[in-house]
This record gives sequence, structure tokens and C-alpha cells, in this order.
Amino acid sequence: MIKKLHLYLLIAGTCISLSATAQDAISYQTPPKEIADLLLAKPIPGVSIDGKAEWILFSERNSYPSVEELAMPEYRIAGLRLNPNNYSPSRQTFINNFSLKNIKSNQVFQVAGLPSPLYAGNISWNPSENKIAFTNTTQKGVDLYIIDLATKKATKVNKTFLNLVLGNGLTWLNDNTIIYRTITKPASAAPTKPLMPKGPTIQQNLGKAAPSVTYQDLIKSPFDEQLFEFFAISQLVKNTAGVETPFGKPAIYRSTSLSPDKSYMMVETLHKPFSYLVSAYGFPSTVSITDLTGKTVKVIAELPSSEGTPSGYDNLQNVARGFDWRDDEPATLIWSKPLDSGLIKKNVPYHDAVYALSAPFTGTEKELFKTQTRYRGIQWGDANLALITEGLRSKQTSKVSRYNPSTGAVEELYSRNQTDAYGNPGSPVTVKNKYGRQVIKMVDNGTKLLMNNTVGSSEKGDLPFLAKFDLNTKKNEIIWRSAEGTFEYVSDVINPDKLILLTRKESQKLVPNYFIKNLMLRIADQPITNFTNPYPSLEGITKEKISYKRSDGVDLTGDLYLPKGYNKDKDGPLPTLIWAYPREFNSAADAAQIRGSKDKFTTISWASPIFWVTRGYAVLDNAEMPIVAKDGKKPNDTFVDQLQLNAEAAINKLAELGVGDKKRMAVGGHSYGAFMTANLLAHTNLFAAGIARSGAYNRTLTPFGFQNEERTYWQAPQLYYEMSPFSYADKIKTPILLIHGDSDDNPGTFPINSERLFNAIKGAGGTTRFVFLPYEAHSYRGKENLLHMLWEQDQWLEKYVKNKK
Repeated sequence: MIKKLHLYLLIAGTCISLSATAQDAISYQTPPKEIADLLLAKPIPGVSIDGKAEWILFSERNSYPSVEELAMPEYRIAGLRLNPNNYSPSRQTFINNFSLKNIKSNQVFQVAGLPSPLYAGNISWNPSENKIAFTNTTQKGVDLYIIDLATKKATKVNKTFLNLVLGNGLTWLNDNTIIYRTITKPASAAPTKPLMPKGPTIQQNLGKAAPSVTYQDLIKSPFDEQLFEFFAISQLVKNTAGVETPFGKPAIYRSTSLSPDKSYMMVETLHKPFSYLVSAYGFPSTVSITDLTGKTVKVIAELPSSEGTPSGYDNLQNVARGFDWRDDEPATLIWSKPLDSGLIKKNVPYHDAVYALSAPFTGTEKELFKTQTRYRGIQWGDANLALITEGLRSKQTSKVSRYNPSTGAVEELYSRNQTDAYGNPGSPVTVKNKYGRQVIKMVDNGTKLLMNNTVGSSEKGDLPFLAKFDLNTKKNEIIWRSAEGTFEYVSDVINPDKLILLTRKESQKLVPNYFIKNLMLRIADQPITNFTNPYPSLEGITKEKISYKRSDGVDLTGDLYLPKGYNKDKDGPLPTLIWAYPREFNSAADAAQIRGSKDKFTTISWASPIFWVTRGYAVLDNAEMPIVAKDGKKPNDTFVDQLQLNAEAAINKLAELGVGDKKRMAVGGHSYGAFMTANLLAHTNLFAAGIARSGAYNRTLTPFGFQNEERTYWQAPQLYYEMSPFSYADKIKTPILLIHGDSDDNPGTFPINSERLFNAIKGAGGTTRFVFLPYEAHSYRGKENLLHMLWEQDQWLEKYVKNKK
């Protein structure tokens, strides 16, 4: 354990409540009580409901773990972060209590037999939904528990610790038998790093292109290879009533998948040579079919390292991919292959083909269909219906087609731009078939699909809906929609034929709760949860979805929060915080669509800007910052100019409403939102201050593309230079607060981004402050770090925005 933790704050320019001018080490600070109370409020429990809506499992969590928990031992290898003491991911969010509720009797039961303390995860119901498996992580290892609904008691069933390094792998074979992966050696047997290495670490390339995303935590040495192999190897085990039966040989299992008839398993195992350029999920692998004794029935594919994937978002390796079982047949494996050698610009009528091979896997593969763009997946229904999804990321397109497995006929049902939120018809409702697999449910004598859209974007904001899609007319008829003034979506369809639904409903004043709704009988909704408001201090604040237009005509929106009791005529314009995240669009019409709902209950996460509405600020959250393709160019060709148009439009609207003070505006964001913030401060004088968390500021550090930009640095060097706020660090004179986790794990946002931008601004005489949060990844978690982060942001806004002279 770490007895004392310090936060190192690098400071340039005027300090906040500190006398140092270069650097200082201070103890953790806490923000004002109104902010701290919101952060530490106990979250609403998680809800898992069985398919018959008879039982609810409530999962309770603490708000945030201590930084001491983040400081536990950690290995960072092969793109993974693992705890070397217990063969599990080192950064997890755990459940600390389970309870059960019987919906019919309305009785709530505390689950007995839970370990103390409880660090649970990986919930999995058995096929009959009368038992629930979960894992419990301790300092020594991971155990498996099963809750019996009949006794409301949890029982530990494993003898050997589980291995969760490459996923939990929990699979119910039947109601009483569960398959999982176990460790093969105790953690104490892990290799130790020698003081004297065998030699230098050497990589080479012999003329073959291998563009790579800028992954973090990769293998860097032969010793890292040894560690990865040691911790990733696992043994498959079948557990029946606490009796463990190993099957197959120990291997590095990337994935395992049981066939619908539960006679075979598809396994993908990783093998050497391990890559130093991609994560474990891009290592060379073998895809095989085995029986349930572990005997290999058929080797399906030998896949190379993904290092050779060509750059460009729709390009891929010229190998098979997307291995999966056909859900409506006993044991049929499907996969796809490119017909264009993996190069999307190749002029061919079809770019992908999908193949199948059925048990006993002795024949040859059969081609099922081809796609005109990139195959993305298939949803199975029955022998006469499946739905194919294909599309192109580079063009933001998506198409869904009807496929008849019996005849091979393919017919397009609908296509749309992925950014066209209004045109999204929803997702097909599924039911369990005789194999226990989720398959598409048809209604109205097999002529229509039941479609569920849990967002339901519209010109009136998000209004989720349930619809019937007519397979003949290809029209979507909405049969139920969330009432205006609320945000309610269908969480599950309990009975598709009788239209009995499970919904989750909320409003600005109604805490999110679950209800059973009967559309046919039209009886009153039955409430099945009764959660209370975890944020009483937010009662009385106002939330409004505001619309405005930027100077080139693109319509924009944002969520405006105003303090409790605020009266603009009496109180005047407020200091304002604008929080945003840019997104790219090929269509101006799509960019102008309204997203989000003013009628959602206000919840607070650590990353939220809403805290400051309790401190007397106007807050514009989710301020739209679209970057739109213009005049045949790519969206990013005018990135900075469009950022300025977006920001000016938001500021002008807030001033026009009389709620925002133009002279006291702050802008902030996380990740790509931080990148946006630094660019706005480098190129405009619109703001009094900025907050940039965990951003990437020098695009040459991500030379093979970033976000939705697929051009490489060498294809567009001027673009990379102009989009990098680091290039204009000498122009950043507006005070900017830089915050970064020292253990950032996100591709591209290496901590060096903030370190170097801070040093550049400091060297040019700007006003900046750099907060380096210990043990934090791209998303922050440690309670002490979060409280201090909020204190830093509050102090920055108070000094440079609210009390600006």
C-alpha cells in the first residue's frame, strides 16, 4: 500500500493560492462541499432483469475507488493492464452488493453468502434464468460464485482461480454446468526480470508496409513477451456443482464460443511471434473448431499479425475475419473474406463475401452472399430471414439488406448515412429460439419486424420509439413513442406478440425507474423499481435544449443549465462554461439534427461540467461542434475555421438570451474535446479561460490517422501541422488548465502531449497550469484525484472567469 500520495503540479504564470512559480508538490485538495457531495453521491443501482420479468438483480456500487486501489501492482503489456497478483485486469469497476426483487410479490431479498468485501463483476444468467454467476476478485485471485434464486444465496464453486487476462469467458453449457478459463500456475511463479538482459531489444522491417495506430502499453522487450505468455495462458474448465473438469490443452485463448447446439466450440488462440506494434488482439492466431473434450475437429484459419493492415479505415488485411456461429442452426460457422484484397478503392462489384461451414466440418466452405461495401455483420432469424449490415466508415454509410438463407436472395431494406440520426429505424427485437440464442422476431404473420429505437432522435429532441417495419413496403410504422416531456425507452420486449414491454422512464424531475407496459390492454404502467434522487442539491436548477445557427447556416443545439433561483432580469448575465466534443459530418443536414433530450434526469459523472451550475455559472453542455465537409473537401480541411464558427454561434446565443456574459466565457473538454479547447485558445480570443483534459495536441504523434481522419501525415502534412495546437503554442495567451492522467491508456493521447504543450506555452510566456494525476488512465477513477481535479477546475474558473477583472 502507498502510505502517502502526492500530486505534482507544474505551474507557469500566475499561481492559484500558491507562491511558487515553477513547480510544487501539494497534498490533495477538495472542492467546495456542493461539488464534493455531488461527486460522492451513491449511484443508482444497476438493474438486470430476467426474460420473463419475474426477478430483478440489483447491483450496488460505490461512487469511486481510492487512489490506493489504483496504485495496486500493475503490468502494462500487449495493450493490456493486468494485476500480476490475481490474473485479472487491474482497472475494473466492481459491484459491492447484490439484492434480489421478486416482481410479482414486490419482495426484496438481500443475497446471502456474499464474500466480504465484495468485488464482483461479469454477471451471467443461466439458460433457465434461475441461477446467476458472477466473479469476485481478491488480492490473491478471481473466484466464481453462483446465486441460486430459490435460496437467494451465493456459493463459491471454483477450486482453481480464474484467468480473466483476455476476457471473462463465462459460458453456461446448461443450467448446471458453466465453462470458464483458469490459471495454470500460481502468480508467484511469474518470471522475474534479470538485472542483466540477454541482449538489446531489436525490431526490424524488411520493406513491407506496416502502418500502426499509436497504441499504448505494448510489448517492448523479450521479458515483456515472457510476462505476457505466462499470464495469458489459461486452461478451459467445465464446472458442474463445484466439480471442475479441465478439457483441451492450456493455450492463450483470445476467445471461445459455444455452438448453438452446444456440441462444439470455436476457439481462437494466440501464438508467437508477439508483436511490438499492436496489442494482443492483433497477434497471430489460429481459429479452430473443437469438441467438448477439447479435441480439434477442424482448423479453420491461420491468421497473421494485424501489423500488415493497410492504412485507411475501410482497408483491411486480405484474410478471413468475423468468425461467428449461425444462431438458427445447430453448428454452422460463418465468416467473411475480402474480394478486393483488402483495399476498398479497388474497382470491383463486390468487396466482401460471406462463407459458411456446417458440422461435422468435413466438407468445403459454402459462399452465402456478397456485399457491395464492407460486411459488418448479420442477425439471424430463421431459414427464410436474416439481416445483413454493411457500410463504409470513410463515407459514413450503412445499409441493411434482407437475406433469405433458403434461396440466397438478397434485397436491400434501407440505407442511410450513419450520422443521420432521424433516419435510424431502430434495431430488430429478438427472442430466444430453441437453442437459447437471440434471433429476430417477426410479427403480424411474419410480414413485419418489431424495431426498437432507444434514442429516437427527432426535431423535438430524442423521443425513443417502438415500430413495425413492413418487409414488403419497407416502411417503418411507429406504434409507441415516448411522450413529450419525458424520456422513456424500451429496455426489453417481454412478449412481442402481446406487446408487453419493460421500459425505463425519466424526466427532469422524475428519477429513472423501470416499468412494465402493456400496449394492447392499455392498462396503467406497473412500476417495478423505486429509486430516489441521489442529487437533491440539483433540485431547482433548470435545463433547456437551446437551438441556434452559426453564420454559415448550420443549425446547432446545446443543453443549457441555469442555477436554482436564477432570474436573468434581476441577476444579469452569468459567468459561463461551454463544454463540447467535436464530431465530423459529411452532410450539413445531418450535422444540423437535434440530438439529446431536455427531459432526461440530470445525472452527474466525474467528467461532467454540470457541477458548476451549483457555483453560479451558466453551463452549456453538449454544445454542438460539428465539422462538416464542404465544397467536395474532407471535414478536417476547414477544422479550425469551423470550430470558431461553432464557438461564436454558442457565445452569441447565450449573450442574446441574456444568461451568458461574453467577457466571462470558458471552454472545456476531455480527449478530443481538449484538442478542440487548445485549438480555440490558439486561434481565437473568444474565451477568458480554458480547461483541457487528457488531450492530444501534436498530431504528428499520430501519423497514421486520428479520430475520423484517415489520411496519413505524409499524405497531408500541412493539415497535421495546422490542426495541431502545439504548432501555435506561442499564440495561446488565454489561461489554459491542462490535466492529464500519468497512466493514460488511450491510443494517441500519450501524457507527453500535455507535458510538451505545457512547456511550449510556458516557454512562450503564456498562462498555464499542468496537473498530472497519479495512476489515472484516460478515464479518471480515483476518489482523491477526482476531488482534487474538481478543486483545480473550480479554482481556475473562479480566478480567470467569474472574478475576471
